[in-house]
Amino acid sequence: MAPQFLTRTAVAGIAAVTLLASAACGSGFDDSSGDTPQSSGPANLQILIGSSGDAETKAVQEAAAKWASSSGNQATVTPAQDLTQQLGQALAGGTPPDVFYVDAARFADYASVGALEPYGDKISNPDDFHESLRTTFTYDGKLYCAPKDFSTLALQINTDLWARAGLTDADVPTTWDQLTATAQKIKAKGLVPLALGDTRDRIGAFMVQSGGWLMSKDGKQATADTPENVAALQYVKKMLTDGLARYPKQLDAGWSGEAFGKGKAVMTIEGNWIKGALQNDFPNVKYKVVELPAGPKGKGTLSFTQCWGVAAKSKHKEQAIRFVEAMTSGEQQMSFAKAFGVMPSRQSVRDQYTSTFPADKPFIDGAAYAQGPVNAPKMDSVLSDLEAGLQGLAAGDPKAVLANFDKNAKAALGGN
Repeated sequence: MAPQFLTRTAVAGIAAVTLLASAACGSGFDDSSGDTPQSSGPANLQILIGSSGDAETKAVQEAAAKWASSSGNQATVTPAQDLTQQLGQALAGGTPPDVFYVDAARFADYASVGALEPYGDKISNPDDFHESLRTTFTYDGKLYCAPKDFSTLALQINTDLWARAGLTDADVPTTWDQLTATAQKIKAKGLVPLALGDTRDRIGAFMVQSGGWLMSKDGKQATADTPENVAALQYVKKMLTDGLARYPKQLDAGWSGEAFGKGKAVMTIEGNWIKGALQNDFPNVKYKVVELPAGPKGKGTLSFTQCWGVAAKSKHKEQAIRFVEAMTSGEQQMSFAKAFGVMPSRQSVRDQYTSTFPADKPFIDGAAYAQGPVNAPKMDSVLSDLEAGLQGLAAGDPKAVLANFDKNAKAALGGN
């Protein structure tokens, strides 16, 4: 699950949304999904995935083959070179795969034009999925698709540098005030306290901890310009201007995990994908993971997830839903967790997961208070503009950045 959350493929995303928008005008996306003739016999399901690597591809292909042999169907799993672009083209062309990964950041675009079959109520025990994940894949009051797995943000601490700064377990920050105090101690030792990504996918966690967020829960109203969000960005700005936090580019790194791996910062805020990245690129770094410090309104983190989308135009919806059922069983999700490091989306296997991967407990604990991504269509350019504002936050005006988002988002939402 790692790579797709480290960067944004904005150009491909805009292209896909443009394709979908044009398709919605003339290819039947606005028609009821029941109009597609259904095949009741054995199906050869086409499944398109955005794989994080060979381990994920192999695991999904093996799981699909097992399901096919037991169900009398066939299932062909294809890893996409560029999932957003390939899926957008397939949906626009009217020949989509039956089942495909849908990233949370793209979900509303697909749901809003009728490209997805809303099958969430046909999956066994949908309430077993973490509530924050169900909310992420709900559009116009319907749970559209089953969450595949998820990640959250937590705080990583380089234990060698921590000791060099003279810190102990008593210095592990659990509040904003403690984070500031600990960072000041680290800075006094000549070290960089915190490497922080310069995007909403990292800084947004402070908004949640402050009791705010960019959008209303139903995704229909922009809610950025609030005292809670202003307080969050003012806190981050002060960390930056006081030299207590630095963006990756200031540390000659492509992302925070790289800066952390190179020992250029004592702490960073990343998701559980950092585990594989450090194992591969910086295997000698010793670190521990703790939950993010709480803000004025309590704990808060961000969740990153995908769902198993079923095409509204699939001729094999019943078989596709049965396939998703198998892929999201607790047993299968634990197999995926062991194979390529994702966290199960079902709460019923949470204890099994944490006993198997005890070091990842802070990540999965975050599911209880995690905020999903902006859940509204046509927001690519709005979010890109926000990113530019956040990148210039150290010299910028937090309130102006947030007010600009609300203005742009309102215009985008008004065009729905």
